Amino acid sequence: MIKAIDLFSGCGGVSIGLTNAGFYVASAVEIDAQAVAAYKNYAPLSHVKVLQKDICSLSGDEILETGGIKRDEIYLLAGCPPCQKFSLQNRRNYLDENKIDEVKKLLMNYKRIIKEVYPPFVLMENVPGIKSSYNGRILDEFLKDLENETGEPQEQYHVEYDVLNAANYGVPQLRKRFVLHAVRKDIYQVLLDNKIHFGLPEATHARNGDNDLVPWKSVAEALKGLPEISAGERYSDKNIKNHYCANLSEKNLARIKAIRANGGSRIGLPENLILKCHKAFSGHTDVYGIMDPNQPSPTITGGCLSYTKGRFGHPFQNRAISVREAARLQTFPDDYIFGESITKAAIEIGNAVPISLVEASGKTLIKVIEAYKNILR
Repeated sequence: MIKAIDLFSGCGGVSIGLTNAGFYVASAVEIDAQAVAAYKNYAPLSHVKVLQKDICSLSGDEILETGGIKRDEIYLLAGCPPCQKFSLQNRRNYLDENKIDEVKKLLMNYKRIIKEVYPPFVLMENVPGIKSSYNGRILDEFLKDLENETGEPQEQYHVEYDVLNAANYGVPQLRKRFVLHAVRKDIYQVLLDNKIHFGLPEATHARNGDNDLVPWKSVAEALKGLPEISAGERYSDKNIKNHYCANLSEKNLARIKAIRANGGSRIGLPENLILKCHKAFSGHTDVYGIMDPNQPSPTITGGCLSYTKGRFGHPFQNRAISVREAARLQTFPDDYIFGESITKAAIEIGNAVPISLVEASGKTLIKVIEAYKNILR
């Protein structure tokens, strides 16, 4: 049994992915009460000891102790610091030097915990914008301290990172994520000596099944089997949870019908249905759009259940996608239950890391960890 710790766990996307990969998630940290409630309500995670606290107030030893993990144990520390402020849409924050500390606070607290306990293996995921020219200096600071070239091998890390497309790992969604795997240098040297490769997960899927890989999973495949519902309807069946969606005004129902008849984008709307704010603005053409059933979905965001906030129109039905459909596009299992608030469910789903992507990282890391443990035997 290889243990893992999940920091900034949200409603449990990373914990589920790591569990699917074979890890035993021993402890987690999440400050949001509703996210913790959803996390603990999912049976495979009910054993996890969740600290509902601000991570800035916790020490590394407290987190280890909560999970019953000893300092010399072989385990994985995973963390996905909230990433909205690292997105390219928030680049204006970096024009104001006073906001830089606020933006990097959680990332640097993750680094602080790493340097307090020096976990053997580390996983981090974030938005690709963390590598941008605006955020690059923050990431460089994080990496420089992690690699710690002047420290002892047990205080240094070998780091592998890149921006990966979740669709290449079986997620029915075009979503890019910054993924980082790190291993302590003393362990990395043993891996090198024994010719054990340490790196990022290899893609299993490709756009058209290129290079003998599996074709990308489409929206239609992901949503298959879910009953039809109308805008605003809550489907009632004990075997199908959270299949409900937002209501639409008569005007927006007329818009989605017109958009469906004209290629799926709002640029085909007749004059009388174009919003005033869009008449003088040609950008954000995905707003009010309909998903292509034959392709992965666009990135699922915290606004994914609102037809007005992106290309979140159902591919066949005149409504926005439901909570369950959004969850499937993030590869949540069907027995995971979200709360009854559609706004909160959208945030929990949109903020989660796609589970199948985490699982791919987890399988890659657990293979290395098991090989290392075999060497020590």
